[in-house]
Amino acid sequence: MPAIKLDQVSRAYGKQVYAVRDLTLEIPDGSFTTLLGPSGCGKTTTLRMIAGLDMPTKGTIRIGDKLAFSLEEGKSLAPAKRGLGLVFQSYALWPHLTVAKNISFGLEVQKVPRAEATRRIEQVATALQIDGLLGRYTSELSGGQQQRVAIARVLVMQPSVLLLDEPLSNLDATLRMDMRAELKRLHQETGATIIYVTHDQLEALTMSTHIALMQSGRLQQFAPPLEVYAHPANQFAADFLGNPRINLLEGSVERGHFKCAGLDLALPDTVSPADTPTATLGLRAEELRLHGASGPGLAEARVTTLLPTGSDWYYNVELAGKSLIVRQNDGPQLRLGETVHVEARPESIKLFAGDGRALLAAPTVPMGS
Repeated sequence: MPAIKLDQVSRAYGKQVYAVRDLTLEIPDGSFTTLLGPSGCGKTTTLRMIAGLDMPTKGTIRIGDKLAFSLEEGKSLAPAKRGLGLVFQSYALWPHLTVAKNISFGLEVQKVPRAEATRRIEQVATALQIDGLLGRYTSELSGGQQQRVAIARVLVMQPSVLLLDEPLSNLDATLRMDMRAELKRLHQETGATIIYVTHDQLEALTMSTHIALMQSGRLQQFAPPLEVYAHPANQFAADFLGNPRINLLEGSVERGHFKCAGLDLALPDTVSPADTPTATLGLRAEELRLHGASGPGLAEARVTTLLPTGSDWYYNVELAGKSLIVRQNDGPQLRLGETVHVEARPESIKLFAGDGRALLAAPTVPMGS
């Protein structure tokens, strides 16, 4: 399976509007890389440029040892010659054909011998657990089964890279969970390079080996999921990943301390006073603990809301004039209006400069995390 390299790739509409701007990214061989970001950030455009469906206005794209696109050299490899398989959000199955016929359609176009085609169909159908559905019509299948047929139709062509553009967005919540497990199992068993587009952070965190986080057409961070979550490169990355959203407190850095109203937090030595006069402190809900009025913690706070979800309790507390969300999995030991102390694990603290860049160095996370 080839690695995919994008070098200074841009896609502009006119002179001012950029869907993707100066994107440099290397997608590792055999990885499950998710292009993640809000609507309009350029992730689908990036996928379509890799597939050859959209033409970049600048830059170079390489797929393995093949030059797929270069504006300078005047070269653009046709989509059919890039060795890629693309599954759209709409499955686009033939309703009047059986599952087997849908899967074999591309093989028939390429005139693959019948014995070889039958072998491939049976192999991919078994891998996706739809071998018992080959004689059915697609209109008789559930949404999850149709999704697997759409993937099987691509896999049977033996593409070097599988491109998936929000294929789970049409499914209900329960089925989406099942299909996440299916796609992760598929990647583990086939070792295929998969590029997956989504705005759903849970899909990205649970399935990916790497996340390419994008905003306004620019790459914000490229790293394994847990590294992006635990050590975001900037404030956007910290705020986009996480449910509930990260707590952000604006304050100042003075003599190695972060100060915000009644809050005074000692910072690691890696933060220089010259880095920034003002900063934003990031505290994730699950990395905070609440103690009684006499317990340890950053500062006193007051409980303003109790939100039980079954497995977890969410507390809204008012600290230094700011509202924080704290998630704990123990029972309701606190009462509305009660005074508490908020405690944060020192290694979980995140700090951002006024321009959004992270000020605390991130330790290296193994790529398999």
